[in-house]
Amino acid sequence: MNIFITGAGGFIGGSIATGLVRAGHHVRGLVRRPELADALQRLGIEPVVGDLDDRALLIGEAKAADAVINAASSDHRDAVEALIEGLAGSGKPLLHTSGSSIVGDASGGEGTEAIYYEDRLPEPTADKAARVAIDRLVLDAANRGIRSAVLCNTLIYGHGKVPGAESVQLPRLLRQAKKSGVVRHVGSGGNIWSNVHIDDVVELYRLALEKTPAGTFYFVESGEASFRDMTTAMADVLGMGKPQDWPLDEAKQEWGYEMASYGLGSNSRVRGQRARELLGWKPQRRSVIDWIRNEMV
Repeated sequence: MNIFITGAGGFIGGSIATGLVRAGHHVRGLVRRPELADALQRLGIEPVVGDLDDRALLIGEAKAADAVINAASSDHRDAVEALIEGLAGSGKPLLHTSGSSIVGDASGGEGTEAIYYEDRLPEPTADKAARVAIDRLVLDAANRGIRSAVLCNTLIYGHGKVPGAESVQLPRLLRQAKKSGVVRHVGSGGNIWSNVHIDDVVELYRLALEKTPAGTFYFVESGEASFRDMTTAMADVLGMGKPQDWPLDEAKQEWGYEMASYGLGSNSRVRGQRARELLGWKPQRRSVIDWIRNEMV
């Protein structure tokens, strides 16, 4: 297939694009920074220099491709609308990348028993309403002749394929620890996130391109862990003693409101069965704690 993917210079998009090239597909990858073009070419990805605000470019690439993956932003509605316009009536796949902070509770680092399922989603918080509206827009595109799907990733761990690109959550904890000499988590660290290894994410996107029914929402997860358990493993590896609690307001000063409240200070416990049942996805990596202890640093 000829595949167009946004965010090809990033952690998720670059890893997916590289995996699809290895699977025999031809991939054109949107990248904002021209200096990343050479890195993409070395990975076998044909670079397209541009950004999500270039509506004409996105429509043109979508029309020319056999399939489109949006891995650049979960929150850029104009870009999603342009990709849908380019694909309307074609029957081609559109895979949109969302994130499971859509069910985040901004608990300040405290735990919860609440678990969410693909067919029983809560109403989003005000902070996440716009993202959920975009997810629904993509799913509704099934009514416009597009084989659309939303892949809602949880905490992703592992190393990416594009040099310098990294995941969102764990690297921030690691950088703070190295800077301060103290591993910290928001609040008590009792908050829990579902998680998944990047290699398993890549395989799921490959399967979804081939098999997904139109209008399908997937949670992408293969396990879960509390932030306290993750920071404890990190502290052991770094030789920094026990991790410390960090009040939310202080964490916001380090990471900002969004990251401290949702990315690192919320619960996001989900269960994803559709990828396994509909696509035959079989994740191979099941323990983020093992990865932190053996591979992260």
